[in-house]
Amino acid sequence: MAQNSGWFYAKGSESVGPMSLPELVKVLPGVGGAKTLVFGPGLSDWTEARHVSAIVDAAKSGNAPPKPPTARRADVIDYEIFGEEMQFAEVTLDPGEMAIAEAGAMMYMTEQIKMEAVFGDPSAEQKQGFFGKVMTAGKRILTGESLFMTTFTNIGKQREQVAFASPYPGKIVPLHLDELGGEIICQKDSFLCAARGVQIGVAFNKKFRAGLFGGEGFIMQRLTGDGIALIHAGGTLVKRTLLAGEELRLDTGCLVALHPSVDYDIKWVGGIKNTLFGGEGMVFATLRGPGAIWLQSLPFSRLAGRIFAAAPQMGGAKEEGSVLGALGNLFDGDNR
Repeated sequence: MAQNSGWFYAKGSESVGPMSLPELVKVLPGVGGAKTLVFGPGLSDWTEARHVSAIVDAAKSGNAPPKPPTARRADVIDYEIFGEEMQFAEVTLDPGEMAIAEAGAMMYMTEQIKMEAVFGDPSAEQKQGFFGKVMTAGKRILTGESLFMTTFTNIGKQREQVAFASPYPGKIVPLHLDELGGEIICQKDSFLCAARGVQIGVAFNKKFRAGLFGGEGFIMQRLTGDGIALIHAGGTLVKRTLLAGEELRLDTGCLVALHPSVDYDIKWVGGIKNTLFGGEGMVFATLRGPGAIWLQSLPFSRLAGRIFAAAPQMGGAKEEGSVLGALGNLFDGDNR
């Protein structure tokens, strides 16, 4: 999959992608032909398509009779997202289709949905038997998740629904993996649910300092397959596409997901005054394109920190700004 996904082409000053190699070969004639600048696996910089052997070979093979289409592995689920700040997603399953989710994410389900707790990743190949399940479950432990996932299968003869709720204020974003190169890396607790066939694995951060200081640690979740996955994050979510070499600095907790082609690292804020009094910590996360990234405006750690600091047990203000302080509470009836 590495050579067949994660390709981009330049259209004016914009970068278009990621896409698979066959998709790239198909659109090149309408963009600028063999002289179009492209970027992808194995390339260190933008290069004309005519000088990339993988593209040349793919173009030649494209003149041969087409091969039978590859069967889709993941179930094709329908979904609808409801709400603004406290969202939930309703997934509609055809007879025999299945959705997978983290334990505790279910909001409601209709009568013919069968719920079952599964040890490890239900979408992973389990031909290894018990030890194979132990391996997939062990990967989930590394990402801080439960040993078990929950499957929801439509055992009826008509379409049925199951809904999954977001755990805190924010947005739910659908990721169509077949349109994103088949692989996305996301923060450890962002996965909400997906179609059967999407595998939830681990992605190790190879850079020590990024893993140590980068907020998301050494281990993130890796979603692979050709199905639909729904992820959740805090506040407002925004998607940005970075050009090759374009760099974006952000708070380490604001990163939700990124394409594997994006380079993730950290940089020191610099200056003792900035470090001690800037309020942004010691480091920034730095992302270098090309590739797509998803950012959140309100990391859960920031929200939890504010709530914890405001708690009366921690010395937070309970008087809500009253000039009378504790004396005012004797009259307003709010003494809980």
